[in-house]
Amino acid sequence: MNLSVLPRLAALAVGMSPVLSRAADLDGTQLSVLWGVPFAGILLSIALIPLLAPIFWHHHFGKVSAAWALAFLLPFAIVFGPAAAGAGVAHAMLAEYIPFIILLTALFTVAGGIYIRGNLHGSPALNTGILAIGAVLASLMGTTGASMLLIRPLIRANDNRKHVVHVVVFFIFIVSNAGGSLTPLGDPPLFLGFLKGVEFSWTLIHILPETAFLVGVLLALFYAIDWWYYHRREETRRLDPTPDDRKFGFDGGVNFLLLAGVVGLVLMSGLWKSDVVFNIAGTEVGLPGIVRDVGLILITVASLQLTPSGVHADNQFAWGPMQEVAKLFAGIFLTIIPVIAMLRSGVDGPFGAIVRAVTNADGTPNPAMYFWATGILSSFLDNAPTYLVFFNTAGGDAQVLMTTLAPTLVAISAGAVFMGANSYIGNAPNLMVKAIAEDRGVKMPSFFGYMAWSFGILVPLFALMTWLFFV
Repeated sequence: MNLSVLPRLAALAVGMSPVLSRAADLDGTQLSVLWGVPFAGILLSIALIPLLAPIFWHHHFGKVSAAWALAFLLPFAIVFGPAAAGAGVAHAMLAEYIPFIILLTALFTVAGGIYIRGNLHGSPALNTGILAIGAVLASLMGTTGASMLLIRPLIRANDNRKHVVHVVVFFIFIVSNAGGSLTPLGDPPLFLGFLKGVEFSWTLIHILPETAFLVGVLLALFYAIDWWYYHRREETRRLDPTPDDRKFGFDGGVNFLLLAGVVGLVLMSGLWKSDVVFNIAGTEVGLPGIVRDVGLILITVASLQLTPSGVHADNQFAWGPMQEVAKLFAGIFLTIIPVIAMLRSGVDGPFGAIVRAVTNADGTPNPAMYFWATGILSSFLDNAPTYLVFFNTAGGDAQVLMTTLAPTLVAISAGAVFMGANSYIGNAPNLMVKAIAEDRGVKMPSFFGYMAWSFGILVPLFALMTWLFFV
């Protein structure tokens, strides 16, 4: 690009900001449910095309994602005008997608630079222990960080076993989702609640019983299933692909410091309050967020420069899983724009029945319905904006929600975090873990095949939890 045109483009963007800002205020009450078709289309594509045309999907999933994004954006620009379409893209990219991808890339890179030496042998006890450790780490370094750190050594520990799918599936249940429910660092919905005024320690105090129950039952179920495979199915092969010639330890230790830097930057962006705000194409971008994202980019570059090449080779580090997540979620973040707008429009919008369902006849919130409504939508939508929708539906006052309406906030938080495990797209680490496992030769279930696991195991547990905690 000719650099001389940049000042003119910047001036044009500033001049357009008021127009784009007004266009960004999308009124969901004026939308038809038909605007949700592209979003449904990309979900069905992720579910069906890998089954029906796996080779085509492997080579063209990015193009499919882009096609569905255009199927929304072009008609939207025609009906509501280019300014509205531009504002929607700007907001989705600047406020949501770019920070999301920068954080995932940093965690993916840093965790990929840590190699756990030694040949762990994937017995039921060891596997259960790794999942339990991952559940704890998920609330300290995020579900993405814990998933990227542990999934590779877990797969390597079980590379001499015939049946590994259940290990990865339960890893997604526990480490990539349920374990991240105790702090705002654990999962994006809780971090948004933190930004809205929910105290940092509130989730640990109030959601610990639900988390302990869910993680405890899942660990017990996993141990029973893994024990059966290990002892009853002639599970292990004679030749272990990973030799026992290296002592247990860590390579790429500098990445632990960089990982602490990632956590610190995320926490800083929530605690630092600044009045410095930049209006970019109608989207307000605060200084703390910019500092966080620039810092994460620098950490990513530092990890790539400081990590010995042998560590990446030992980890079989490759960008394929990250590219898949980036391309698919770009389409998801764009096509979800009208769906979120319709949900935010409340009882007057096309999805008003969902909003009305979470309220009792006397006007009080129904925690059980909040748990299921937030959870079901978080299974297929981005769980962060879904959390915000129901946070605001319940009044949006953090002080009231933390005290008088604490059961409702617990239900919203638990639904958003726990039920993200119901599908591959419910939470970003799910798809990343799937991609890494497939890259390592694990034949993961299809979209619907995975949901057979989640509906068979998780949904009955969620029903029991409703009776125990939310009724």
